Amino acid sequence: MDQELFNPQSSSVTSSRIMYTPSTFARTSLLHLQEIGSLQAIHPHTSTRTNLTSFLCFVVLSGNGTLTYEGTTYELSAGDCVFIDCRKAYSHSTGYNAGSNNTNVNNTSGNNINTPACEKDTTASQSTNLPTSLWSLQWCHFYAPFLPAIYEKYKERGGSPVFHPDDSSPFTTILTDLYSLASSSDYIRDMRINESLSALLTLLMEQSWHPESKTVSRKRLELVEIKNYLDEHYTERIVLDDLAERYYINKYYLTKIFKETYGSTINGYIIAKRITRAKQLLRFTDMTVDEIGNAVGMGDANYFSRTFRKVEGISPSEYRKQW
Repeated sequence: MDQELFNPQSSSVTSSRIMYTPSTFARTSLLHLQEIGSLQAIHPHTSTRTNLTSFLCFVVLSGNGTLTYEGTTYELSAGDCVFIDCRKAYSHSTGYNAGSNNTNVNNTSGNNINTPACEKDTTASQSTNLPTSLWSLQWCHFYAPFLPAIYEKYKERGGSPVFHPDDSSPFTTILTDLYSLASSSDYIRDMRINESLSALLTLLMEQSWHPESKTVSRKRLELVEIKNYLDEHYTERIVLDDLAERYYINKYYLTKIFKETYGSTINGYIIAKRITRAKQLLRFTDMTVDEIGNAVGMGDANYFSRTFRKVEGISPSEYRKQW
């Protein structure tokens, strides 16, 4: 259910949020949503948190502000993205600091992981000269038992608490989809939320790299471009030698770091993309098995059927009958 971010007496923001309660299975086995929403600050405020069993991702839609995390203060503006571990202390403020009239409200309990309450605020004194830079945000709190390890890998690869992607719309699209899922009555919404949060993590991994960082290999940065190429051309004939030549990278090194980064060989990744697309076509179109094999880049019908059975455990025709 949609709720006001603060109680009705608070006039620091206008907002909408959902405090989501995942199933027991989702809590223990999936990436699960805890809280999601958006806000528009209408008065200056500061939010301070610590010791929450949660991770926070938010996008600055407009305006500016600051984030203080692990001893560093980051200047934030429209288009910036934030990804942090909320078990550690953090605070964020709107673009206008009302100074000594602010009194921080700290939540240090961290007891209720279902209500991380990203934006419990401190409202500044009512100024007659309010700035035009007060920000709007779109955000979510989420968690999984394995998420701390993923965040460590994120940092290891050069991920920063704050980064500015060329295009923040993929992030806001996923956050909007998550909000819709959280308010839906879909009987498998926990699975769909897990899928969307996985997509969010993939975006975070791909787009948070900083080429100027000495800790990140340029070759690994090129992997993002290579993976994007595979995502767009997986239905075509792709040869490792050609791919390596296209991106000026040794094919053996490419094979090694691709598997290290994405957990699959290049060929395995292409096959997975093709099978996923084939399953969609089997379910939602009347195309023949032969036509689908051709459409996903596996032209030989026998090869397509053998590969599909190897991956899914059943033939394409048997899969279609399930739906």
